[in-house]
Amino acid sequence: MLAVLRSQTPGARLASLDAMWRSAVTLVRAGVKAQHPDWPEELLATETARRMASRHGSEVHS
Repeated sequence: MLAVLRSQTPGARLASLDAMWRSAVTLVRAGVKAQHPDWPEELLATETARRMASRHGSEVHS
């Protein structure tokens, strides 16, 4: 993947990284939703953001 990113123009590299970030957010949100199907959207968004900002995003704290 690094070789592909290095071969891209800066704009294409930024677009690729943005797409990867958006995919990661989608996957994390799906995991949160699966764990907490009854949570409202605001809480899902907050928890998704917390996990994305965490160094260890899959950790669940009580």
